Amino acid sequence: MASKAKPEGGIVETIKTIVYALLIAGIFRTLFFQPFWIPSGSMKDTLLIGDFLFVNKMAYGYSKYSCPFSMCPVSGRLLFSEPDRGDVVVFRHPVSGADYIKRLIGLPGDTVQTRDGQIILNGTPVPQTPDGQFSEIYDRQGPMGHLPRCENSAGAVGIGAECTKSRFIETLPGGRKHAVLNIDTNGAGDNTDVFTVPAGHYFFMGDNRDNSQDSRFGQAVGGVGFVPAENLIGRADRIMFSSAGSSLFYFWTWRADRFFKAVE
Repeated sequence: MASKAKPEGGIVETIKTIVYALLIAGIFRTLFFQPFWIPSGSMKDTLLIGDFLFVNKMAYGYSKYSCPFSMCPVSGRLLFSEPDRGDVVVFRHPVSGADYIKRLIGLPGDTVQTRDGQIILNGTPVPQTPDGQFSEIYDRQGPMGHLPRCENSAGAVGIGAECTKSRFIETLPGGRKHAVLNIDTNGAGDNTDVFTVPAGHYFFMGDNRDNSQDSRFGQAVGGVGFVPAENLIGRADRIMFSSAGSSLFYFWTWRADRFFKAVE
């Protein structure tokens, strides 16, 4: 009898171990990281459609969107740490609740404006240095089949043409640098009023400046507007995987040069 009980007990213990491991992995994922696929081109060329990354949910502390099982207050944030200007952040849209990813430009109390496509931050122009062009093929991208917007006439030429955008290196106060792209001259978000970021809120912009519905646009017209601190989910630190195709299973479309690439 005893000899039979041992194998059965061993199986039960193995099952328990697997269940505990899955529970721990689920809690770890819920508390610390959230997977995120890039669905649109608003953050090119920092992030491309088909990039897969994990969002660091502990970068700024717990919010109501990162606390499981109602462990945190409905509003506000526990263990809050101020985000840094220039961080690439995933947040919940204040109206729709959809997940967005943009770059943090304006902190509480800042004034933000764009003139001819250049950011004026607290009255001072943010430097932009020309850095050549960003080039891609004019073709449908990702599972949703979006066509890229181009500064040149690729759309008129058709599928398979070279689609280019002017690239600039933008340097924020403190010295953080990142690439931004330009598509339009005098685009919808190139010249704005002066925005004053309220206390407890943030101002975000996409790096693909003429292809981003961000804080330059009011929530009434589909924009992001000012984002409350409690809506921040976490910081994007590193691209884990990237696929240029409509499915991640199309291995011939994988972008091997983007695996484990740091998000700058």
